[in-house]
Amino acid sequence: MSTNAQNPPEPFPYDAIALLSFGGPEGPDDVMPFLENVTRGRGIPRERLAEVAEHYLHFGGRSPINDQNKELLAALRAELDARGLGSVPLLWGNRNWDPYVTDVLREAHQGGVRSLLAVFTSAYSSYSSCRQYREDLGKAVVTLAEEGRPLAVDRIRHYYNSPAFVAVNARALAAAVRELPEAAREGVRVAFVTHSIPDAMNDTSGPDGGWYVRQHLDVAAAVAAEAGRELGRELPWDLTYCSRSGPPTQPWLEPDINDWLREVHAGGGSGAVVAPIGFVSDHMEVKFDLDTEAAETAQEIGLPFARAATVGATREFVTGLVDLVLERAERARGLDPAQPTAGGLGPSWEVCQVDCCKNLRREVPAMCGVDAPRVEVGAAAPAGGTA
Repeated sequence: MSTNAQNPPEPFPYDAIALLSFGGPEGPDDVMPFLENVTRGRGIPRERLAEVAEHYLHFGGRSPINDQNKELLAALRAELDARGLGSVPLLWGNRNWDPYVTDVLREAHQGGVRSLLAVFTSAYSSYSSCRQYREDLGKAVVTLAEEGRPLAVDRIRHYYNSPAFVAVNARALAAAVRELPEAAREGVRVAFVTHSIPDAMNDTSGPDGGWYVRQHLDVAAAVAAEAGRELGRELPWDLTYCSRSGPPTQPWLEPDINDWLREVHAGGGSGAVVAPIGFVSDHMEVKFDLDTEAAETAQEIGLPFARAATVGATREFVTGLVDLVLERAERARGLDPAQPTAGGLGPSWEVCQVDCCKNLRREVPAMCGVDAPRVEVGAAAPAGGTA
């Protein structure tokens, strides 16, 4: 068994590496078309889209996610170069805005790419945070196959419990606790925050259901424990949610971060630290839902408040991502690499089952699973897996 994935395998078994992200508007005129892309086929009322559009317009109509992806790409490029992978192209594609993933993969195929490894800017398992990315890859691969451009795609495993992700989040949490006034630290409570999803989506997340919440609870416990060791004390914490968008009649994961802040204040808490472990960077859910709305709620009720940083493009996080790239490359070459993790759940899977994070609305083929369209179009897969 290989003991690490620090050194690139020879030869590298993929023609390119692709960062796949959500996408975001670049200006006010893009906001509504972008939101229509995100919600197409879901029956979201126009009034709700207009409400969310105001979040973007509050920041000039431009999502911060695009610049953050560019920063992450530059950091990944530098780390790949340092590992001897300077000749491997690094691509960037989005699900919901330019550069669209299908266009990026088509251009890559024209440049000679026939297999690539995808890195998602989402660390967890659920329909929204994993399968929908895989469905978009599936659509792109089918489209290209129909154009006579076969392409094989793998992905790295979920990295929510990678040691680097946990370590960077833990340091950020400890730093945020120290930002509070000294009098507020004694009775501080921590809210780990992620994007809320419908209960039904959590119930079907992962191979046997419940993995979205299970993964967040696991990483929250690991981050709180590591930050607590740094601070020399235990940190009481809860898992909370933001960005609910469903109808009131549909159960979504709770508590909402604003409700949680009020409960902490009512219970005599001296301060609150918000740690957005569900997000890789400071995109709109973080900038608006936490830095704006949650901060305003805390100010309104007089509760000292601090927000921990996201992992962003920190060197340790980027190094950890490249470790996972090299780990997946070893697997594709038929080796058995070490898979270090934090927390108690162990390493995630690299190839998803047919019903993993099931699409509850319709049947859509998804890449990186045993139902992957690549099998149907006859694209050659790297050794070591069907996805």
